[in-house]
Amino acid sequence: MQQQQNAQVREPVPAATVVLARQADPGDGIEVLLLRRSARLVFHGGHWVFPGGRIDSGDFGGEAEAGQLYSAARKAAIRETREETGLEIDADQLIHVGHWTTPPGLPRRFSTWFFVCPVSRQARVKIDQDEITDYRWLSPRQALQDAREEKLVLPRPTRVTLSDIGVYENLADLEQGLRNCRIRVFPPDSDHYRPAEMGCPAKAG
Repeated sequence: MQQQQNAQVREPVPAATVVLARQADPGDGIEVLLLRRSARLVFHGGHWVFPGGRIDSGDFGGEAEAGQLYSAARKAAIRETREETGLEIDADQLIHVGHWTTPPGLPRRFSTWFFVCPVSRQARVKIDQDEITDYRWLSPRQALQDAREEKLVLPRPTRVTLSDIGVYENLADLEQGLRNCRIRVFPPDSDHYRPAEMGCPAKAG
C-alpha cells in the first residue's frame, strides 16, 4: 500500500523529445524519424518513438532553476538527438509544439517538452544498436497506419503528434504552420507546464 501511495505522488522527470522531419520525394509530403527502443528497456521498451530523453543537470547553464527549464529542454533535445541518431541540429531550428506529462500512479513519470526540427533529406542516421535498435523514416500517415495494423507500437503522445503534423503537405508548410500553432499540453491543466515561469517565450495561436 505504501509503495502504491509513493508511486501516486512521484514527481515527473523533466525531459525533451524531437520530431525530426524532412521533405520526402516531391509530391510525397513529409517523413519523420522514428526510433525503436530496445525491448529490454523498462520505459516504452520495444516501442517506436522520437529521439529524446531526460534533461540532465549539464543542460542548465548553472544551478538548475525553473526559469531556465525551457533553455535546458532545448539543449537536452539537441544532445539526445546527437546521442541517439548521430545528427547535429541547432537550437534555432527547434519549434516548440507540445508538452506531455505522464499521469500519476505510474512507476516512471516524465514531463516532456516536444519540439519539431526540419532536417535535410541527406541527413544520415547512426544508431547505437543498444538502447536504440532500429530506425525508420515514415510519413505520419504511414506510421499511424502501421500502428493500427500492429506492425509497430506507438505511445499515445507519439500518435497524437503524428496526427497533428500529418495535415501538412510539405516541409515549408509544416514549419510555417507550427511556428504559429497552439501548444498541445497534456493534461490541459498541467501544473508542470508553466511557460512564463520556465523561460518559454509566448507563442501565437
